[in-house]
Amino acid sequence: MATLLLVEDDPTNARVLAKILEKRGGYSVQHCEDVATILSVCASGAIALVLLDISLAHSTYQGRQLNGIEIAQLLRQNPQTAQLPIVLLTAHAMIGDRDQFLQASQADAYIVKPVIDYDAFLQLIQQLQAAPRSV
Repeated sequence: MATLLLVEDDPTNARVLAKILEKRGGYSVQHCEDVATILSVCASGAIALVLLDISLAHSTYQGRQLNGIEIAQLLRQNPQTAQLPIVLLTAHAMIGDRDQFLQASQADAYIVKPVIDYDAFLQLIQQLQAAPRSV
């Protein structure tokens, strides 16, 4: 069973996404908002994929608040985590955001919350895990 890391600051969204991933997808889900822990857990090799909210209210690192795009950039800069699949999540989607956010973060996918099509969501996660990312 693959372990996914869910970085989400809204407790309701975190519960709903974790339940979908665990019950329908068969994944183990870890939830975390602390950036140092995110970086450490991902570097450990225990995580198969990161689901990363773009807007994070409580995530700080080295004295400054970071959003999901900045956390994705840190993951991409580290050779131990550079190939880890990253899916950005946002509830605040605007026209043009997708391409801008994917380019800035180097994430693999972008999903608008709330997730409505669970099957497509789970299929995307399976595809990202199955296809190794080239750096």
